[in-house]
Amino acid sequence: MPSNIEDYGIIGDGETVALVDRTGSLDWLCWPCFDSDACFAALLGDERNGHWRIAPSEKIERSSHQYRGDGLILETRFETAGGAVTLIDFMPPRGTVSDIVRLVRGDRGRVKMHMDMVIRFGFGKNAPWVRRTEDRALLAICGPDMLVLRTPVETHGENMTTVADFEVSAGQTIPFVMAYGASHFAVPPPIDPAKALRDTEAFWSEWCEKFDYDGPYRDLAMRSLVVLKAMIYAPSGGIVAAPTTSLPEKLGGARNWDYRFCWLRDATFTLLALMNSGYYDEASEWHDWLLRSVAGSPSDMQIMYGILGQRRLTEWEADWLPGYEGARPVRIGNAAHAQLQLDVYGELMDVFHQSREANLKLSEPTWALECELLEHLGRIWNETDSGIWELRGPGKHYVSSKVLVWVAFDRGVKSVEHFGFEAPVERWRELRDTIHCDVCEKGFDREQNTFVVSYGSKLLDASTLLIPSVGFLPASDPRVVGTLAAVERHLMPDGFVLRHDPRAVSDEQPPIEGAFLACTLWLADAYVLSGDIERAEMLLKRVAGVANDLGLLSEEYDTVARRMTGNFPQALTHIALVNTIHNLNAARKPAMQRARA
Repeated sequence: MPSNIEDYGIIGDGETVALVDRTGSLDWLCWPCFDSDACFAALLGDERNGHWRIAPSEKIERSSHQYRGDGLILETRFETAGGAVTLIDFMPPRGTVSDIVRLVRGDRGRVKMHMDMVIRFGFGKNAPWVRRTEDRALLAICGPDMLVLRTPVETHGENMTTVADFEVSAGQTIPFVMAYGASHFAVPPPIDPAKALRDTEAFWSEWCEKFDYDGPYRDLAMRSLVVLKAMIYAPSGGIVAAPTTSLPEKLGGARNWDYRFCWLRDATFTLLALMNSGYYDEASEWHDWLLRSVAGSPSDMQIMYGILGQRRLTEWEADWLPGYEGARPVRIGNAAHAQLQLDVYGELMDVFHQSREANLKLSEPTWALECELLEHLGRIWNETDSGIWELRGPGKHYVSSKVLVWVAFDRGVKSVEHFGFEAPVERWRELRDTIHCDVCEKGFDREQNTFVVSYGSKLLDASTLLIPSVGFLPASDPRVVGTLAAVERHLMPDGFVLRHDPRAVSDEQPPIEGAFLACTLWLADAYVLSGDIERAEMLLKRVAGVANDLGLLSEEYDTVARRMTGNFPQALTHIALVNTIHNLNAARKPAMQRARA
């Protein structure tokens, strides 16, 4: 069985990410890109589906792992009766090929080590042909994919597994370097592992020095930004929601989705987290990815795209994988890409407006695109949609969707007012006012004194916490105060915020999923806007307290089992964490930037 989600660290090279647990086992890697098939997929099955472990063969008395500095060089230390050894894992920033470097460094005494590796392409299904090259490297080929392993350690095959036994002494470092290449190209050339380590350390040191913040929780924010950087597909600037698929929202459940794509709903949060932290290059590249991806007819705009802006993200099931702790199905692709979600129009308009407010250079076609988007939105805003949480089934008039539709027209109006653009601004003002009245009349339950999930419903939804943050109503408005109080009563059974109202009737045993960590931080942001700094900081500390020992967070948290759930690490959670830290302590506060837009 794979380790618990919280036992993993990540390494990455700007185009993909690998998950390595505290036992020294690499259990997940989609190579060469985030959305490629996995060649190590034990995370969603077992060792037969692909893993690569390097660890002591003798009894381990103590173990720990940490990152070297602020970057993504993962160090796992093992102590045995015979001595101590550190496994150093990293991926050098992507050059012409992608490499994983694993260095076994002897720290004390002499330690017997064991390596076992199972390569299974096609998400843990397809065994490769394995042979030796002329320079004694191990070459594995399956269809279009090729891996080459170079190490001075003698390896051999055993029951469809590549194994090796060796010893490492204090002061000695033994390298294992694996490279990926397309099978129709030449075998990737060897690299110098020591130089690769120096170059990787220098890359992360230089990148982290750009962090423009020196207040409380700096280390927490820095780690989250490094996670975010690791999930940026460098060639395009697209940011994946997570590097994993089908890690369940509920342990043993069926709410298992592929998150290795780029969502528009996180656009403004992402932009502000990057810009407010000093990372304008990444913010600009993210903006450019957005513009390229949504180019075309506004009626064809999707809620998510592939890392290069691909639109067809066909969903299918890998039925040979048993799933993480038996949670099935394992889904590849995401059918939600075809849903109508009206909130994405507001996200796009807001991200463009915030970019201009921050003097981020925008390309010429941007305003023309925005006008086309609002023209289309003016025709469809009153339709039902699938909502921010992508619920499958009949559409509804979701309150959060309509609020973001209001944001779209509001930012259009503000852009005309602030920057002098030409547009049918009077029509936009009229639509903005109409939508505002519509939401307040049909989406607010006067009996409960709260905004609800959808028109006519009695149930709550955590997405309404965004109402003050996006500027729809001030945090002091009695309707917002009532909404926060209702969320506290019904969506916080264990101190963390649930996305969905647990009073809803469901065919699953409640709860249907863990507490949603980003929503808990959205409540903290609402507290900041209302002036309740003490409660906001309490929630920040609560979320930070469930991060693993490397500072990584998943999408959700099971408060009963006290375990992380959902895909890991989750970009939205780390983005929300950075923004809440800025909201509490920095001069540029993202909640106020949006609320005062």
